[in-house]
Amino acid sequence: MIRLTTLLLASSALAACSGQYGETASASETAAPIEQVAAEPAGEPELGTFGFDVAGMDRTVDAGDDFYKWANGTWAANTPIPEDKSNYGMFGRLDDLSKLHTRAIIEQAANDPASRVGVAYRSYLDTARIDALGLAPIQPWLDEIAAIESFSDYATMVGKADRLSIGGAPVGWFVGQDSGNSERYVLNLYQSGTGLPDRDYYLEDNERFAKTRAAYVDYLADMLGFTGAENARARAEAILAYETKLAEVHWDRNALSDSEKTYNLRSYADLEALAPEFDWDAFAAASGPEFTELNIMTPESVAAGVKIASQTDLQVLKDILTVRSLSSLSAYLPTEIDKRDFAFNGTVLSGTPAQQERWKRAVNFVSGSLRDDVGKAYAEKHFTAETKAEMKKLVDNVVDAMRMRIRNAEWMADATKAQAEDKLDKFTVKIGYPDKWQPYEGLTMVEGDAFGNALRARVWGHEDALAKLGEPLRRWEWGMAPMTVNAYANFGQMEIVFPAAILQPPFFDPNADPAINYGGIGAVIGHEISHHFDDQGAKYNSSGNLINWWSESDYENFTNRGKALVDQYNLYEVFPGEFVDGEFTLGENIGDLAGLAVAYDAYKASLGGKEAPVIDGFTGDQRFFMGWAQVWRRNYRDEELKNRLKTDSHSPSVQRTWVVRNFDAWYDAFGVTPEDKMYLPPEKRVTVW
Repeated sequence: MIRLTTLLLASSALAACSGQYGETASASETAAPIEQVAAEPAGEPELGTFGFDVAGMDRTVDAGDDFYKWANGTWAANTPIPEDKSNYGMFGRLDDLSKLHTRAIIEQAANDPASRVGVAYRSYLDTARIDALGLAPIQPWLDEIAAIESFSDYATMVGKADRLSIGGAPVGWFVGQDSGNSERYVLNLYQSGTGLPDRDYYLEDNERFAKTRAAYVDYLADMLGFTGAENARARAEAILAYETKLAEVHWDRNALSDSEKTYNLRSYADLEALAPEFDWDAFAAASGPEFTELNIMTPESVAAGVKIASQTDLQVLKDILTVRSLSSLSAYLPTEIDKRDFAFNGTVLSGTPAQQERWKRAVNFVSGSLRDDVGKAYAEKHFTAETKAEMKKLVDNVVDAMRMRIRNAEWMADATKAQAEDKLDKFTVKIGYPDKWQPYEGLTMVEGDAFGNALRARVWGHEDALAKLGEPLRRWEWGMAPMTVNAYANFGQMEIVFPAAILQPPFFDPNADPAINYGGIGAVIGHEISHHFDDQGAKYNSSGNLINWWSESDYENFTNRGKALVDQYNLYEVFPGEFVDGEFTLGENIGDLAGLAVAYDAYKASLGGKEAPVIDGFTGDQRFFMGWAQVWRRNYRDEELKNRLKTDSHSPSVQRTWVVRNFDAWYDAFGVTPEDKMYLPPEKRVTVW
């Protein structure tokens, strides 16, 4: 399957372990010449005098006691989280800007009556018509659910729901690149069926989760009530009881993040034998795929989940499908349903007080449904060839620095180093926007039919995914839009990808001091490169296949280094009694640690042996680490941060900044001593690459 590992949270969680203590490696071998990148800025930087917002610092705090607060404390204290957001920081700032730019593009298209983009946008905004239609658009679907009379009927119905991206079944599937044979696509089957963010929400016995479960029952009862259901509360409690049983047999987040555990290629006959209670023929016929083999990601929990479903009152299963349908399609249904769905999924789970304005949600809908239609216009208007060229130089420089890290790794044998370098040589780098655009052939948008437009877009996406089976890989296809503020690594296709929208201040500013750019976008580049060598990415060879290319001793050295990082992050207490999960976040923490290391090497090499100038009293090394800290400025609502501790494979922004504790250069730059709170003795500083 395709594994996308991102700089920020993605909807699909993607950790296992790795560790040995060690000081930061240095590039002792002579590196290839490094190209200068924006060494002499042509204009004024957007932030401050050299690309950093000095006013956002809190210099009453010692840098060695809390580097995040020293660099960002005043910004954090003075920056409220907008009412319609669960968190806000540099990513949110750029996302707001991206939405404004995208809105202008879409509204221009909306002036054209023949524009598919315009029709989709206008229809989404027409809440008066949506309210007037009431439940009429979804009623035939609800009637189909109500007509289910057997478990085989249920299998057919969840297959149909799968085509519409409506959850609720004990299993789900998607088409992705085959981890064992990267030249083809395969169907992936996985555990599903729960409505809360993580199994811990059902299983942990504490006040926080008890309140969430109580609020969940209230929500389920209200959603059932919209359909006129009798005894809605008792039926809601039955849903919670059923989902709790599923949670008990589900794999935990660490097992789900393990590439090897989740790769289990099986035949269709194996699937039928694994879970014989389910009518797989009916499910497949309704959903659409034709296949003889598949990857069963979570075999034990699929089997147990199907068995539990087969022993559950059919009305409970029907009620779940009803609620999931209303929730999934709430944006295209009457306002009271839409608001109630947000009150739970937005406010209770993430602490967000207010729902986004309708135009923002309309932009999200159109950008998601017709991503390349909008993305092409965005790239043409908001991304320059100069930015792409400068970014390419930065990528080349950071890749060269990673090469030196590999060559100088004393804990690796030469044969293993050669395999690692081969991976670097096979990288595909994608910057800004795709070379080819999806034409969305056959996808139509109908004026005034927001509900129908949503269904047609979902069915089109489902059928397009199924069409990949048996076909050559679409190496031109991107996993993100140009207007997305993020970046990702794709293990199977050996690529690192940087959408246009992230290539802006504070991440990248051609007029900023190079140290800031290397600490910002340079570390992002290093992060994505390093993902191919993190605890999961390192399991894939240079062809993108899940094949061991390590010697036994080298892999032991690698995993021992990761274990040291796990231990370090496990000590970070975010709330009383609630800690960062060092194992779950290991891949992203390796990305941060190694990414910042290779970005630092690339920055130093770019100076050509000269000392960086002192600017406004800050040395080059200080500015580099300040650039890193600045991109992680972010405030969270408590509910959102607690949610992320269970569901996000990235550490919180404060702890991501703290990775500097492992760098000798940071200690030297800021004069950090054993008396400082962030001090780690040299033997406790972790180096993975």
